[in-house]
Amino acid sequence: MSMKRRVFLGAVAAAGPGRAAAKIDVASFDRSRVLADARQFLNRQPATPVASRSPRSAGGPHDFFSEGDYWWPDPNNPAAPYVRRDGMTNPANFVDHRNYLMRLSVEVPALAAAWKLTRERRYAEHAAAHLRAWFVAPATRMNPDLRYAQAIQGRSTGRGTGIIDTIHLVEVARAIPLVAEAGMLRQDEFTRVKSWFAAYTNWMTTSKNGIEERDAKNNHATCWTMQVAAFAAFTGDTKQVADCAERFRTLLVPHQIAPDGSQPLEVNRTKPYGYCLFNLDALATLCQIVSANGHDLWSFQTKDGRGVRNAVEQMYPFIADKKKWPHPSDVMYFDEWPMRQAALFFAGLAYGRQDYLDAWKKLPASSNVEEVVRNFFIRQPVLWT
Repeated sequence: MSMKRRVFLGAVAAAGPGRAAAKIDVASFDRSRVLADARQFLNRQPATPVASRSPRSAGGPHDFFSEGDYWWPDPNNPAAPYVRRDGMTNPANFVDHRNYLMRLSVEVPALAAAWKLTRERRYAEHAAAHLRAWFVAPATRMNPDLRYAQAIQGRSTGRGTGIIDTIHLVEVARAIPLVAEAGMLRQDEFTRVKSWFAAYTNWMTTSKNGIEERDAKNNHATCWTMQVAAFAAFTGDTKQVADCAERFRTLLVPHQIAPDGSQPLEVNRTKPYGYCLFNLDALATLCQIVSANGHDLWSFQTKDGRGVRNAVEQMYPFIADKKKWPHPSDVMYFDEWPMRQAALFFAGLAYGRQDYLDAWKKLPASSNVEEVVRNFFIRQPVLWT
């Protein structure tokens, strides 16, 4: 059997009691989309933080810099520190580095997925060029920390909340071994990429900003844990993976999911629908990563029934038919959701729910709206099956 035929690209979920197995041929279903995107990305050159610099950044040219979305000039005193308007994105804030990171997260996984589907060298070769630029080359690589992310003019040069910006490295980390498998990264380059992720994980778990984000509430704590799990799984750090599993069981589920499956901390935001989708995707992705590394999170539930299973069940009717949403509409971008939410895909496979997979297949796979791209971080199911 050829190498191409040995690659398993479909997915079949084990059936639960009284339920038939859920099936989806991801390779056939998503092939045309993946290849169309990947061919387009072949002509785009890497862009890393050194390509743009904000005069408001306290960091150097290799430091990632971003500004808090919901912070605006004080209308009563433009020279005063910025003031917060929850849910309202300030279009004048610096977002170049975040946009470069989102580009990386869109293009490298698509190129790796295209290589997995076709075994055409050009896709993996171009993905490797991005990886070298971001994580290896001294002239262009990003420093492995986010000390200057989510800064606020007049208030902070960088905050722990900025760590949420690197959710876009989760699927990149998933793609990297495929690029190495294709032979497009030398062994020393692959080692240096892994070292970058190990250094970043260490910063996330030991720095003041990292600990601040770890101990945050709502989706920020979820995304911190998901990232650490993803990067630790990539670098082989089994202790960190186990720690993330324990954090999921003892903190995330008890504090973020109600017994009825709802997400009170997200429902109370000014974008309740979008944030519920976002947090649920992060929880499901965390389950997918950690469960594949020896810790079954899909079946976990507290004594009063809280768990990801009932969280997805609670949200599913509002994904299938948004008109049923019982809470206020989001103050911005309500019409742009839902997308092909990772929670439906991963939970459909984990729980044998064909209805989840069928609903997932009908949803949009991509968007040109920056808010959606920023909050939609699992785009290549081919990489996960």
